[in-house]
Amino acid sequence: MKKNISFLTRLKKIVPEHVKPKFKTDKELFCWNQKEGILSSNTILERNNTLRFKKALIQSGIRELYINCSFENYQVEHDGHKRVLVAAKRYAEEFNKNIASFIFSGRPGTGKNHLASAIGNYLIVSGKSVLIVTVADLMSNMKGTFNGYSRITEENLLHNLSTVDLLMIDEIGMQIESRYEKVIINQIVDRRSSSKRSTGMLSNLDYRGMQQLLGERVIDRMRLGNGLWLNFEWDSYRQFVNEKKY
Repeated sequence: MKKNISFLTRLKKIVPEHVKPKFKTDKELFCWNQKEGILSSNTILERNNTLRFKKALIQSGIRELYINCSFENYQVEHDGHKRVLVAAKRYAEEFNKNIASFIFSGRPGTGKNHLASAIGNYLIVSGKSVLIVTVADLMSNMKGTFNGYSRITEENLLHNLSTVDLLMIDEIGMQIESRYEKVIINQIVDRRSSSKRSTGMLSNLDYRGMQQLLGERVIDRMRLGNGLWLNFEWDSYRQFVNEKKY
């Protein structure tokens, strides 16, 4: 009967004499193979996670200017900055615990997009789906569905906008007010709140302006579940930068 010769014994026969193997027993070789297998699996898993993250980041609509925005690199110059930073970070950290939406209101350059993108980036890392879109792009995509050659219907687009974990609508109130715009935003907010999904809004308008533009019903929906309203009531960051130069 033929004896079973271990793999290590066979390996020693083909390895040059001057090469000293790291393993003295078959058990040591087996353990090494297991460790290398785990390391290889972890490398593949990490690579796949990185690819998924990059894909989610591209699909999120977060502009290149804000891709690296985080809570850590948000510039704090006074107590107002600190207040919105703490509130936005808490919102992201407690995202899974409630269905709260948020509205960031303030003039251009006051940090609204930075913190909105920081929330988005935080949630993407956590495996959530995020989409940020301007009202202009939203309306353009909606009107594009009217084209007879479009493969996407208005209903399909509304469904997609209603199922993402966090939808952020930017530049509300920037373009000419239209009834269609109000109807679409109303439908989106209504669908998302009904399915317990959060919505974010960024606008230069104050509370009264937002209420006049979108209507009381939409604002009430946005305030469900301890909805967050943050006022960015200071001058543009660009002014802070210019002041420091002189």
